[in-house]
Amino acid sequence: MSVGTLVKSIQNIMRQDVGVDGDAQRISQLCWMFFLKIIDDQDQELELLDDDYQSPIPDPLRWRNWAADPEGITGEELLGFVNGDLFPRLKELPIRSGPRASVVRDVFEDAYNYMKSGQLLRQVVNKINGVDFNNLTDRQHFGDIYEQILNDLQSAGNAGEYYTPRAVTTFMTRMIDPKPGETLLDPACGTGGFLTCAIRHMRERYVKRREDAASMQASLRAVEKKPLPHMLAVTNMLLHDIEDPSFLRHDNTLARPYISWGRNERVDIVLTNPPFGGKEEDGIESNFPQHFRTRETADLFLALIIRLLKPGGRAAVVLPDGSLFGEGVKTRLKEHLMEECDLHTIVRLPNSVFRPYASIGTNLLFFEKGEPTRDVWFWEHLVPEGRKAYSMTRPIRVEHLDACAEWWGGTEREGREEGDRAWKVSADEIKACGYNLDIKNPHAQEEHHGDPETLREELNSAEADVAAVRDELKRILTEALLR
Repeated sequence: MSVGTLVKSIQNIMRQDVGVDGDAQRISQLCWMFFLKIIDDQDQELELLDDDYQSPIPDPLRWRNWAADPEGITGEELLGFVNGDLFPRLKELPIRSGPRASVVRDVFEDAYNYMKSGQLLRQVVNKINGVDFNNLTDRQHFGDIYEQILNDLQSAGNAGEYYTPRAVTTFMTRMIDPKPGETLLDPACGTGGFLTCAIRHMRERYVKRREDAASMQASLRAVEKKPLPHMLAVTNMLLHDIEDPSFLRHDNTLARPYISWGRNERVDIVLTNPPFGGKEEDGIESNFPQHFRTRETADLFLALIIRLLKPGGRAAVVLPDGSLFGEGVKTRLKEHLMEECDLHTIVRLPNSVFRPYASIGTNLLFFEKGEPTRDVWFWEHLVPEGRKAYSMTRPIRVEHLDACAEWWGGTEREGREEGDRAWKVSADEIKACGYNLDIKNPHAQEEHHGDPETLREELNSAEADVAAVRDELKRILTEALLR
């Protein structure tokens, strides 16, 4: 059975369980179970490589000791073990045994077993045993399936906020071009899409030796405050051969005072899609200077990102249209951004890229800290010809952004030219219009609807024709009633 077929069969079993309600719970249930299987498979490999290696999970709770035997415990006995022993002990797991223990405890801190049938749970466990995560082919195939599972979050209620289309994360990563040894941060990492893209990018281009791989892993930083995406992201890291994903913290980046971030915590790269459209809880804004205080999450993240970049550090950030034209705090933030950083490129995306989770225009902002902005280049990304919008079944793909990548001009962005999709605006012009970055494409052909006077005459004529027809119908009906 293929890995894809296996995962579908697992989901079908879960649909029979009365305790699992909807896609988000089904994905969460799948995740903690696959997490334990992956950890156990990794443990087996590490035990072969290191005689002194000790699993962070106590012996009775290890997958091999309660789940691997297809004729093992089932029914009420299995439910009792999972709910009364496995979960409580992993939630309180002592972390003194090392970073992997901390990872396990963080994952299970807010995880739940939603299944109510011990028989169905045993069926799922037996299916999961069909994947060997030490087998490269199995792991690669499951990685593809996992990507689809994460993509499914877009239709799982509000859970879509944790997922950025992979075409977007891949493009942003390619343009930023991270290298092993450069500290890379995603302060709101969701399911880990930017991290996996960065890992893949560095492995394909720069990781040639064991030392390169170690340097890459040691330089990753990430934070996610919500339990489900944190668990999904940690599992994502394990699938991408990151043995120690303890760098991925379960926390709220914004809960820490702005001024407490010291120079030694500055980073070389920020790649992120901070939550937008939401409001932070009361009191979070007080962690920020008065002139940046707001409850709009995306604005607070932008202020913090500017602070966290080293001189020469670079960032790629997804922001909604409202951040570009907004006033008040948004204006002060844009002024601060352009004074502290070279905001060299804004890629404008159509409002269908994030459907169905969000149907608002979004933008990719690229900037480097250290020099003020002189000019901002804009690129307008259009939906492929012949289509009105992107959708769940026909989403944006990496190749759709190839034209922008070709125009980009390498690491120094040399040779850029204005064209149908590209235009340049000076910092002075932007300042003169109150730091409004919502600048439309001056080369776009506006749809011509005709001369207003002619249209008005045509409308009046049409209305007169309708009135004449109505009067004629009224006359006919009146005559018919009088006969």
